[in-house]
Amino acid sequence: MIPVEIGVQSSRVVHFIEENNEEGLRNLLDLVEEFIDKAAIKVAVYQQMVSRYYNKRVNPQPLREGDLVLRNSPIADPTGTRGKLAPNWECPYNVKRVLRPRTFKLETLGAGKFLELEYQAY
Repeated sequence: MIPVEIGVQSSRVVHFIEENNEEGLRNLLDLVEEFIDKAAIKVAVYQQMVSRYYNKRVNPQPLREGDLVLRNSPIADPTGTRGKLAPNWECPYNVKRVLRPRTFKLETLGAGKFLELEYQAY
């Protein structure tokens, strides 16, 4: 109850019946799972709409030999020991060879080292 309802009786206070209130609360408890399911469905529909909107504007381009790519840093440091101020991407790599779709042999531009990395398209 809010302080104003103590002095001025509102219809909510005047018509309050504790038995009906408890029955209403029990009915709401029975419907909680249904409310959760409806909310999950709404979230899924929203995510599909956002995904469709985003994917309209995405133009995927396959990588070819000789392309320059950046490598995601968490792949190189999965434990995250470098901290949150570490760069998100590592220096550019050259695609040396396409082994199969989404799998490439990479080389650094200076040292001539070879790395094998699987490319994940989102």
